[in-house]
Amino acid sequence: MAKIEKKIKQKLDLLPKSPGVYLMQDKSGKIIYIGKAKQLKNRVRSYFGGSATDSKTKELVQKIHDFDYIITKTENQALELEANLIKKHRPKYNIALKDDKRYPFIKVTLQEDFPRIFVTRKLKKDGAKYFGPYMKASSVRRTLKLMEWVFPIRTCKLEINANDIKEDRACINFQLGKCKAPCIGNIAQEDYRKIVDKAMLFLKGKN
Repeated sequence: MAKIEKKIKQKLDLLPKSPGVYLMQDKSGKIIYIGKAKQLKNRVRSYFGGSATDSKTKELVQKIHDFDYIITKTENQALELEANLIKKHRPKYNIALKDDKRYPFIKVTLQEDFPRIFVTRKLKKDGAKYFGPYMKASSVRRTLKLMEWVFPIRTCKLEINANDIKEDRACINFQLGKCKAPCIGNIAQEDYRKIVDKAMLFLKGKN
């Protein structure tokens, strides 16, 4: 145990003042917690300073036998990397210590015949495509509002089956040019999907 403690102390001394992600490991080398930091040096060192007050954080600290970190260029990159690594490794204490604040994502419901695009704070394994996470939900919603005029994709919650169109009247978004009204069979599924694909390229930062 003393050897492991010495190794941790050495790593703490070498921590950079850069943004990034840190990965806490137990004695078997399993990742038990993943976090992001605006400044890795201060954030990671805080775990070993005896400042933990709640029981779950104290339990986590007692289980830490080693840690790794990944440096990023920005805090936003650290946020995105943290989310992806948590999804991949599902660390025990990320679930135990999670708070009510979840960062917003953009969800494209590719599992539907005529996909929708909207903001969500819940990640599900449901066949949808997720973009994010983002720092501010208001900025994401504003972007999606602007996209409606360029990519006329439906925003309604109707369940539209490509082989069984039941609606006989489109909503006002069709009249405004913000939707191609797949609900009334106004556009083929293949042509609609091309619009969705272009919207996803835009979300990826591609022209």
